[in-house]
Parts: sequence; C-alpha cells; structure tokens
Amino acid sequence: MNKKAVLITGACINTGVAIVEKFASEGYNVIFTGRNSEKVHAKENEYRKKFPSITVIGYHIDSLTDERTVDEESVNKMFADIDRRGLFVETLVLNAADQGLGQKIFEISLADFMKVLNTNIVWNYCLSEYAAKRMKDNGGGNIVFVNSNTAYRAIPDRIAYEASKGGQLGMMRGLALDLGKYNIRVNAVLPGMIKTDRWEKNPEFYAKVPSRYTPIGDVAVGEDIADAVYYFAAHARNTTGAELVVDGGNTIQLYPIIPQN
Repeated sequence: MNKKAVLITGACINTGVAIVEKFASEGYNVIFTGRNSEKVHAKENEYRKKFPSITVIGYHIDSLTDERTVDEESVNKMFADIDRRGLFVETLVLNAADQGLGQKIFEISLADFMKVLNTNIVWNYCLSEYAAKRMKDNGGGNIVFVNSNTAYRAIPDRIAYEASKGGQLGMMRGLALDLGKYNIRVNAVLPGMIKTDRWEKNPEFYAKVPSRYTPIGDVAVGEDIADAVYYFAAHARNTTGAELVVDGGNTIQLYPIIPQN
C-alpha cells in the first residue's frame, strides 16, 4: 500500500509555505513544487528539519514550455517519480498561479494574456487529471484550488488573472461533478488580500489600499488560507463543488468603509 501524501504547488513562499506547514504538522507526508530549483532544494531541507517524522519531497517544475504550451511532460515525470517512491497523492492543493500583475489593456500582448490562462487553468487541469487517475485507483481523494475573490470582483489591470480565476471555478465544478462517482471531492478556497512578502516590501501602498478595510477589520495571513484548505481536505467529507471565501468579508460589501481620521 502506497503512503498517502499531499501535493502542494507553489510552496516555496508565502501562502504555499503556510499550507505545507499546516499539513506537515498534522502528520501528512508532503510533496511540493516550485519554479526555482535552488529555492525548492532550500525549502526541502528546511521542511525536513522542521518535520523530521514525515516524508518531504520537493520538485522543480514549470507550468509552461512557452506561453501557449503546458509542460505536460514535466507533470508526467513528476507523478511517475512519485509512484516510484511508493507515495500516493491523496490530496492535491493547487496553490501556484501566474498573478498577471500590471497587465494593462491595450498594452499587454495576447501571448501574455494566454500565459496567465494557460498556467492557471490548463496546467491545473493537467495536474488534476494526473492526480485524479491515481485517486480513482486508490479509492478516492480530494483536490483543492486556491482561487481568489477576484473571480467575482474585478480589480484594475488584472483582466487575465480575473478571467483565469473565474474559469478555474467553472473547471472546479465540472471536475467535482465528473469525479464524484470515484469518491474524489473537488473544492475551492477564495482568499482576498493576504499579508505576503509583497505586503512587507511595499508598506506605503498596502497602508492605503482599499481592500485592507474589511468588515472584520483585518486581512488574512497564510495560516488562515491553510486552515481553509485543510478543512476541505480533512473534514469536509460530504462537500464537493463548494467555495469557501476567506477575505474578512470584503466580498459582501458594496464598497470598503475607509476611516476618515
């Protein structure tokens, strides 16, 4: 019997790190990916030292070979190596994303637009398909998308990202429907603003950005997103095709209430 594991994409920085540490602290064997081989190696050593009782494996993997082509061969090789190691990805957490930052209409190329959609939708479908084949053969599993509240609420200069997150939710529901008969659950966590390294590097911008003014008066940290992901993976036995928004209530308000003093 293969050892069960969680596979988390984009897990060398920010929210991905928090998700790894949540699952590792709960005793899961952890497989993770990153785009930079040196960072993957460094985080692999760090995670192993922090969680010596579990198996930790990092893979350097890119989503695309070019803006139009998903790197399916890398996905195939990664899952073949996971199989060879006697591990079974019972939980897939799709956290990595092309943020599509600063893509102004009339200025970005069609290739740049396609790159975001291909990474956030097509590549995630590829990963889901490879994982789901193994889940089907092993009695079930679950897939969790780390999506975004921008799937419903637009922000400036992020059209490709917003389109990809909206499309990703449609894909999540389709996967949930088609995979349910194999005991595979598929759900999505929708964060709003998160206090990542961008927050720390640009405090003047984030001190004034409207989305920091949430109804509960606080912005999420990575651990908040990790808790929501873990809920779907470990506790939501009868839940599939669902969305859990983690944004301090930003999505429910028509506009942020910004203090005048």
